[in-house]
Amino acid sequence: MASGSTTAGGAAKTQHRRWPVFRSFESYRRAYIVPDLVAGVTLAAIAIPAQMATARLGGLAPQVGFFAFIAATLAFFLFGSSRQVSVGADSTIAPIFAGALAMLAASGSPHYGALAAALGLMVGVAVVGAGLFRMGWIGNLLSIPVTTGFMAGIAAHIIVSQMPTALGVTVHSSAVLARVGELIGQASHANLASMAISGGVLALIAVTHRLSPRIPGPLLGVGLAMAAAAALHLPAHGVALLGAVPGGLPGFSLPALGAQDCLHILPLALLVALLVMVQTSATARSVPSPEGEPDINGDFVGVGAGNLLAGLLGAFPVNASPPVTDIVFESGGRSQLAGLTAVAVMVGLLVLGTGLLSLIPQAALSGVLIFVALRIVDVKRIRAVIAASLPEALLIAATAAAIIVLPIEIGVAVGVGLSLMQGLWSGARMRVRPMHNIPGTTVWWPNKAAGGAGQGMPGLVVVSFQAPLTFLNAEVFQREMLAAIAPGDGAVTLAVLEAAGVVDIDFTAAEAFKAVVRACQGAGVAFAVARLESVTAQAAFERLGLTELIGEDHIFPSVWEAVRAVTGAAAPPSPPPPSS
Repeated sequence: MASGSTTAGGAAKTQHRRWPVFRSFESYRRAYIVPDLVAGVTLAAIAIPAQMATARLGGLAPQVGFFAFIAATLAFFLFGSSRQVSVGADSTIAPIFAGALAMLAASGSPHYGALAAALGLMVGVAVVGAGLFRMGWIGNLLSIPVTTGFMAGIAAHIIVSQMPTALGVTVHSSAVLARVGELIGQASHANLASMAISGGVLALIAVTHRLSPRIPGPLLGVGLAMAAAAALHLPAHGVALLGAVPGGLPGFSLPALGAQDCLHILPLALLVALLVMVQTSATARSVPSPEGEPDINGDFVGVGAGNLLAGLLGAFPVNASPPVTDIVFESGGRSQLAGLTAVAVMVGLLVLGTGLLSLIPQAALSGVLIFVALRIVDVKRIRAVIAASLPEALLIAATAAAIIVLPIEIGVAVGVGLSLMQGLWSGARMRVRPMHNIPGTTVWWPNKAAGGAGQGMPGLVVVSFQAPLTFLNAEVFQREMLAAIAPGDGAVTLAVLEAAGVVDIDFTAAEAFKAVVRACQGAGVAFAVARLESVTAQAAFERLGLTELIGEDHIFPSVWEAVRAVTGAAAPPSPPPPSS
């Protein structure tokens, strides 16, 4: 049975290598067609208003959101790995590139559009490259607290950016806090009809989503807003409509930009690419994969190709969408045929029905975006982090505050930096821990974890270090190892490092390790390593000369074998007699 499974798994991997496109149709069955078509129509009903709203959030014309969705879906259908991941214009990255590009060109201008398209191409190159070079680990660079704070900060940006349209007032500031101040000052001039439209759409989407995510609340809300605007002549009462939306399909072209423009947006492209990879990784893991573990690298290639095609069609960077992917899955979608169905609906709308889009109240799209913003704030996770770890809760607050207070692209960069610092701090604060023998057994365990029941042996020190050994903790390792062993005082004759947690070692740490070993050898203390299980660490020991220095005969599979081989002990210590 196991042999058959292995063979099948190997065949699947071989097929993936030989045929790297249309992977979502592998093992496709005729019975999946109807569920896919139903999921595709549901996806179109939700994506049509959402893609238009996201394009406006990104500072571009509404139909450009359709171009982005079409490009992303077609490319992911060809090159992506996941069966159900949905890709398109995404509200989490749109505010980031919109804020940065607005400093280089006027929103909506041809130059702005060219910058957005070039950004899509550059993001695509980075994400495709990460996939081809098997760099799926990049998707894990942001910790959960930082990601949660990032989403909360982005949500604040979206809400504040949409409030002027939702209230029917005009503000001039772009910074979040300054805009909030202007909104407070303009509150008495709010347009009640615009407020009713945006509030009504928001409430309808919230209710329908609570009843069932498969109900196309955004489309229903926008449709009812259009009907209300026409029946009640709301434009005469100050409700702004979307206006003429050009129809037709885009052509292929390269953005007309100079080298200087490309250099200006290169840091932004790398930042957006990182966020795209993080969100793609999280989205791919949120839905079941027939192969078990999702192929993150394959999905990087698919999403990266989507960005490349979006850039060539004059759109903007695209991303995997967790909420839309959930809707496709819950609607019964089994493959990317669901996305292709939504693409067919959008193409038909672009060719035949853009006249209807001109009648959409702008406040209705603001209601859609405000709902999206409220949904990406993970209140449940924030509460869980606060209950579990106050320092990490502060990390959520710091990330959100940086994104809200600073220019958004700088705030995101600060969030990325905080996540990396958190990881570095976790590795840097590891300490050497003494271990003791559990009486009557061959098990060595940290004494605290053993409930204080462990005991030592005369002349023996056993310690552990439960982290990769790197330049970050090399000095701490050397200092604390020497303090624990105290070579030269004659009390210790054998030191054993339990190295199960040492999964790697770099050059700086190897030099510190050598200093410890030489100090022991110079003082007549035997030094042994036990449970060096990591293949990577074993290779590093060989490459960096540690195996030669310690001696292969002093590297053991277990602590007890090291103790027995060096000291000649025949059996573990007996447990102490029970107290009377």
